[in-house]
Amino acid sequence: MLEATAFPVAGPLKALVPGVIINEEKILIDPKKPFLCRESLSGQSPKTGPAVTVSINGKAGVRFAHTDIRVPDFSHYRRPDVLNPQKSSQESSESRKTFSYLMTGGSAVLSLYTAKTLITQFVTSMSASADVLAVSKIEIKLDQIPEGKNMTFKWRGKPLFVRHRTEKEIKTEDSVNLAELRDPQHDKDRVVNPKWVIVLGVCTHLGCVPIANAGEYGGYYCPCHGSHYDASGRIRKGPAPLNLEVPYYEFLDDDTVIVG
Repeated sequence: MLEATAFPVAGPLKALVPGVIINEEKILIDPKKPFLCRESLSGQSPKTGPAVTVSINGKAGVRFAHTDIRVPDFSHYRRPDVLNPQKSSQESSESRKTFSYLMTGGSAVLSLYTAKTLITQFVTSMSASADVLAVSKIEIKLDQIPEGKNMTFKWRGKPLFVRHRTEKEIKTEDSVNLAELRDPQHDKDRVVNPKWVIVLGVCTHLGCVPIANAGEYGGYYCPCHGSHYDASGRIRKGPAPLNLEVPYYEFLDDDTVIVG
């Protein structure tokens, strides 16, 4: 492909003869053919008529041909419906819009599904493993614990106290004045079934393991620093600042409880 650029430069020509304008009555011009101008090189010029000589300050055109310029072709990226320049693109506008919408919607759905999958896998990888979940809960048969006794179980690496209270213990703990407690908490707020008290056997002072059915209040006693708890697991005397922790549990029936 051949392209050319042109720009005007000062002409070094000198006038050989004075400029003369000759007027004639008839000018031979074909009216069906366009006039010669800068936009058309295939036009016509008057056969006879006005003629002007070149002056000293006249300008001449210098034209350079560029044969190494490659015009980019984007036909490969265009849709077949708009390749023909002689054909209107409005006829295929609806089909092209439909295709664009389908591609955009499909890409969005695929991106959302991929993001959901990645997030799910990431969250799952941070969850507890199967062996950890297996020991996260413990099922206890309550019919094996006599009334007035306490049994200790191991749950999540900690001692778990399960106490079968007598009617006397229930009435005694229910009648305690909350104003006398260091960590005020009613007995009804610490138990689901008044007969059963389920607490973690970890002293809230320094993490020692208290002794069941001991102490001045008949509940739990920590011999390390002398913390006394009642039969509801509430601190009554000693350096411990808080009551024994009550874990989450639920009863499957009257004789079975699941802790955790």
